[in-house]
Amino acid sequence: MLNLERLRALQAVSAHGSVAAAADALHVTASAISQQLAKLEREVGETLIERDGRGVRLTRTASVLVTHAMRAMSALDDAESAIDARRVAVAGPITVTAFATAARGLAPRAIAELRRRHPDLRAIFKEQRDDDVFPLLDRRDVDVAIEAEWFNRPLVLPEGLSKAFLLDDVADIAMPARHALAQRRSVKLEDLRDAAWICWHEGTMCHDWLLKTLRGLGHAPRVEHTASEHATQLALVAAGLGCAVMPRLGLETVPAGVVLVPSEPALRRRVYAVWRTNAPQQRAITAAVDAFKVAAKALVAAPPAAAGRRRRVAAA
Repeated sequence: MLNLERLRALQAVSAHGSVAAAADALHVTASAISQQLAKLEREVGETLIERDGRGVRLTRTASVLVTHAMRAMSALDDAESAIDARRVAVAGPITVTAFATAARGLAPRAIAELRRRHPDLRAIFKEQRDDDVFPLLDRRDVDVAIEAEWFNRPLVLPEGLSKAFLLDDVADIAMPARHALAQRRSVKLEDLRDAAWICWHEGTMCHDWLLKTLRGLGHAPRVEHTASEHATQLALVAAGLGCAVMPRLGLETVPAGVVLVPSEPALRRRVYAVWRTNAPQQRAITAAVDAFKVAAKALVAAPPAAAGRRRRVAAA
């Protein structure tokens, strides 16, 4: 009988193009993938992968196996979904992940709401560290992911994923209180052509979005400092070292010496819940998405008290 884990290893190599990439996707070593493939080759009595430049190429037999492996994993998902549908209560474990500001500003309320509604459901939350969450969903490490898209950088879902809108998150321009534009009621990005920027790390969605946006306006953006925490970015702004784009979601306080000025037009990103369309535990996933919708609606209706005090706190 063919071993499903070995078939999963072969499918990962097919999807990612190399043994090393498959190992990264499955969180194992390349040696472990190679061993699984060697055992699978002995089971079927044929060669399954061949060298192809820096990567590998699947043989025809391997391609047949991958097709059947995907059907087998889909059938297992269907079996789990059928069992889940027979349960009276929404139960079992479910893993949810979110990017940092949604993890802080949205997830606590949503997870608490989920547990209140479904006490038999064990919701496990993890803050998202990898900017690309789709592989986590694909390999079933995560059941629901909270993702965002900027107004000019849409969220393109791979086949097999679904999404639900949660809320629009507005971002302001954080600038030193001594900045020449700090007292304006709003500011255009065109007015910050010569600004030094404080931003997220290179390769992250927000970093790449900011550079794309500024270059689209004809700027030659100067990102002089990078930090993954908004609190650190604000501390750098307070020190007079540059400006930053600061989403309102998850933002609690603004340090003295920093002013948040709305952008004109407004900088918006849309926040979504994303999940595998044919994943098992659909009732649990639906319950989690509904809980995030409730939390998002409450947040829009009654934003944190700090939100209305930002300019006064910043100028204190």
